[in-house]
Amino acid sequence: MKKFIYFGILMFLLVGCSEKPKPEDRFADYVELWNQQKFSEMYDKLATETKTTYDETAFSGRYQLIYESIGVSNLKIQFVKPEEEVDVKDKEEISFPYVVSMDTIAGPVEFEHEATLVREETEESEDWFVQWDTTHIFPQLKADQELKVSSSEPVRGQIFDVNGEPLAQNGFVNEVGIVPGKLGESRDQTIQELATILEASVEEINKALSQKWVGPETYVPIKKINPQNVALKEKLLTLDGIMINTGIESRYYPLGEAAAHLIGYVQNINAEQLKELAGEGYTQHSVIGRVGLEQVFEKRLRGEVGSKIYIPEGEVIAEKAPINGEDIFLTIDVGLQRKAYEQIKADAGTAVAINPKTGETLALVSSPSYDPNDFIFGMSGTRWTELNDNPLKPLLARFNKTFSPGSTLKPITAAIGLQAGTINPDEKMKIVGKTWHKDTWTDGKKITRVSEGLTDVNLNDALVTSDNIYFARAVLDIGQESFLKGLQAYGFDEELGYEFPTRMSTITNNGFTSEGLLADSGYGQGEIQMSPIHLSSTYSAFVNEGNMIKPFLEKKENDLKTEYWKEQVMSPEHANTILSSLVQVVENPAGSAHNPIVEGISIAGKTGTAELKASKDTVAEENGWFVAFNTDQPNLLIAMMIENVKVHGGSKYVVPKVKEIFITH
Repeated sequence: MKKFIYFGILMFLLVGCSEKPKPEDRFADYVELWNQQKFSEMYDKLATETKTTYDETAFSGRYQLIYESIGVSNLKIQFVKPEEEVDVKDKEEISFPYVVSMDTIAGPVEFEHEATLVREETEESEDWFVQWDTTHIFPQLKADQELKVSSSEPVRGQIFDVNGEPLAQNGFVNEVGIVPGKLGESRDQTIQELATILEASVEEINKALSQKWVGPETYVPIKKINPQNVALKEKLLTLDGIMINTGIESRYYPLGEAAAHLIGYVQNINAEQLKELAGEGYTQHSVIGRVGLEQVFEKRLRGEVGSKIYIPEGEVIAEKAPINGEDIFLTIDVGLQRKAYEQIKADAGTAVAINPKTGETLALVSSPSYDPNDFIFGMSGTRWTELNDNPLKPLLARFNKTFSPGSTLKPITAAIGLQAGTINPDEKMKIVGKTWHKDTWTDGKKITRVSEGLTDVNLNDALVTSDNIYFARAVLDIGQESFLKGLQAYGFDEELGYEFPTRMSTITNNGFTSEGLLADSGYGQGEIQMSPIHLSSTYSAFVNEGNMIKPFLEKKENDLKTEYWKEQVMSPEHANTILSSLVQVVENPAGSAHNPIVEGISIAGKTGTAELKASKDTVAEENGWFVAFNTDQPNLLIAMMIENVKVHGGSKYVVPKVKEIFITH
C-alpha cells in the first residue's frame, strides 16, 4: 500500500514538472497572434516591465496605425521552435530569433530580430512573458521616433494621334500669384480687378491670402493661365503685387474644343474619390481623369505612385520609385479631327470618321463643345453654370450615344431584303401618290415619301430618291422575324466592343408591337437607335465585299491586319448592287446628296432625315444625316449627324459639310 502511495506522489511530481510553461511554447503562441494581427491579445503576453512602459492603447494602437499607414499585407512572422526542449534551469530570461516579412506600399520588407522572454511569478505558479520594445515593429525604430510615409507622384502618360501629334500633353503653363506686401494702398481695388480679369471671386482670392503660411513677402498662387494668352499676361502684370510664375508643370490639351469630348480632362482628386479608390495608390495630391479617354485609360495613364517608409533623421525602411504612366497612341488624325469639328461647330451634332478598309478611327467630334483647358486653368462659376444650363448640352459627347438613323438605314434594309430573297433589285414596285397605308391599319397611320414623281420604283430608284414607302412595304415583305434577325446580324442589340464606351444600338423597346412600327423601322424610324460609330461600321460592308470592319481607336504597333466585326453580312454581289446605288445618290441629279456638285472627289453615300416626335400630333424636329465614303481606293468614311436641320431645309444641310472634309482630306 505504501509503495502505491509513493508511486502516486512521484507521478504527480513528474507530471507537475512536465506541465510547467515552456518559453518556446509561449513565444510560439505570441507569434501566432502576431500573424493574425491580434494586437490586444498579444499585449496580454507581455512582461510586467513592458506593460509599465506601454499601456494597451500605446501598444495595440501603434501596431495598428503603423501597419495601416504602410499598407501591410501578407504579414508572416516565422519562429522555428528548437528541436530539443530548452534548458531554462536557473535562467530568468531567454531569447529566440525570428524573421518578419511583409508587403507594404513601398515594396516588400523583411528583417531578422530577437525576442527576449522573462520568467515571472504568477498567482498560480510562474510563466514566461515577452519583453517588448519598438524594435519589434522595425529594428530601426526607437521608442521616441515616428515612422513616416511619403509618396511621389508618377508622371502621367500622354495621349498622341496617329502621327505623334499631342492630344493630351504634359507641359508648362503660367501661374498668376500675389505677393501680399506689394499690393500697396489699393489692395482691395487690385484684388477686385484681378478677380474680374481671371473670372474668379474676390472671396476665393482673399481665402488664398488668409492662409496661415502666408506672409507679406510670400508668393501666393491664385490660378493657372494659358501660356498662349499673351494679352492676358500683359494685362495682369500692370497690377501691383501680381506676379507670373512661368514653367509650372500642368496638363494641356492642344486641340481645345475640337477634341474635348474625345480626350476629356483631368482634375484634382476629391475626398469622395479618394475614399472610393482607397488602396489603389491615389493620394490627396493626385489628379484623375474625369471624362473622355483621360478617364477610359486612367489606369494606364496614371502609372504607379512611389512610396518611402522612413524614420526622420534615421533610416529608410523601404522605398519604391514611381512608375510613370503609359503613353497612349491613337488612330486619330489631328488634321481630320480639326476639319470635322470646323464643319459642325456652329451646330449641335456629331461626326465620326473611320478608314473603312482598316477600321482605324480617324476623327470623333461632338458639338457644341467646351475647352478642356478651362478645367486646368480654373473655370469660373459663371462659366460652369453656362455649360450646365445650356439646353444644347455642350458637355455631352454625342458620338457614343444612339440616335434614330432615319434613311441611312435603308441600304441595310435593302441588304437584308436581298439576302432574304424578298427584294428583287430589278423588280418595280407600283407606288401612287405621296402617302400609303395598308387597308388593315385602323389607327390612321400613313407612310409619307419625299417625292411622288415616280410610280414604278425599283431598288435603285428607292435608294436614290430615298423612298420611304418602298422600304416600308419592303420590310413588311421581309417580315418581322427575318428583319429582326437581319439587323442583329449587323450588330444590333450587341455591345460594340470599342475602346470608347459606346451605347448599344437597339431595334425596339418591346418588340414590333404593330405592323406600323415594323414599316417605320424599315426606313430607319420607329424605335431603332444607332450610334454613329456602329453606323459607320455597317457602311464599311459596301467596300469590303459584304464584311463589316471592326472599328478601333488605339494605334496598333504591328502592321495593320484587317479585322472584321461581322463577316459576310451580305454577299459581295449584293454589296456591289447597293454600292452602285449609293454612288448614284451623289452623282445622279435626282440623288438626295447630288448638290453641291464638287469636282475632283468621287464619293458614295446616303442622306437621312430622322423625325423626332413625342406624339403624332406634335411638330417634329429633325436630325439630318449623311454617311459617305470615297470610292477610289476607299480610305475615308464619314458619318455626320446635325440636330434640328429642319430650320436649314433638311438633311441636305449636312451634305456640303461632309463633302468639304473630303475636299480637304
